Amino acid sequence: MTWDGKKRVYRVHAPPGYTPAKKLPLIVAMHPYPSTGEFVSRLSGLDERADRENFLVAYPDGLDLAYNALSCCGDEDDVGFIRAMTKRLVDRWKADPDRVYATGISNGADMSFKVAVELHETFAAIAPVSGAYSGPDTQDASYLPRTPVSVITFIGGRDKLYNTADTAIEAWHERLSCKPAPARKLKDQITRTSAKCRDQSEVVTYRIPQMSHSWPGAEPGDMAAPEAGVNATDLMLEFFASHPKQRS
Repeated sequence: MTWDGKKRVYRVHAPPGYTPAKKLPLIVAMHPYPSTGEFVSRLSGLDERADRENFLVAYPDGLDLAYNALSCCGDEDDVGFIRAMTKRLVDRWKADPDRVYATGISNGADMSFKVAVELHETFAAIAPVSGAYSGPDTQDASYLPRTPVSVITFIGGRDKLYNTADTAIEAWHERLSCKPAPARKLKDQITRTSAKCRDQSEVVTYRIPQMSHSWPGAEPGDMAAPEAGVNATDLMLEFFASHPKQRS
C-alpha cells in the first residue's frame, strides 16, 4: 500500500478455509531491527498456530528494516501506517475489530508499546517480547493508553536491556495504578507477575533469568531461546483469547 507518499509492504497469513464471512482475530507481529516480517513469522511460529486456531496474522515491514518506535529508529510515521493497514484488514478482510492484538520482539516489541498508547482504540492487548516501554515519549507520565489495553511481556535476565525493561514495566504499573499480586515462582527461577489496573486492563510479566535478548520457546535459530522454560507464543495466544477489547 502507499502510505505518506511511500510504498509500504506487509504480508498477511490467513488460515485454511478463510472467508471474510466470519470475523477472525488479528495479530499484528512486528520484527526487530534490522529485519523484516518474514523473520518474525519464522521466529514466532504464528502462521502454524493461525492455521490450527483460526486467526489472521499481519507482518508489516519497517522502512530500512526498522520501525520508528519508542527509543529507535528513524522518523517514519509507522503508527499511521499500522493504523491504515489494520483498518484495511478490518474493512476488507473483515478482521474482528474487538480482537486486534500486537506483538513483536526488540524494536517490534517497543513498537507494540507505542501502538498500545497511540492506537489504544484499535488494540485490545499487546505481547512485547524482549522490549520496553522506554524512550523520550515515555518521559511524559501521561503517555499511556486512554482506553484499556492489556499487556503480557517477557523479559530476559541476561538481556543487556533487562534493567530498562524491568523499570519500564514498573512505571506502567504505577501510572495505570496497577496492583500486582505476589509473584508466582515457576521452574528455572522464572517468575510470573500479574497486575490488575485501574482501567480494568491486566499486565502479566514473565521474568526469565537465564534468557538473553530472545523469543522464549522459539525453535532454534537467531534470537530464539528454545530452552527458556516458557513458550511466549503459547502464552500470548492464551492471553489474547481472554482479552477482547473493552469498550464503554
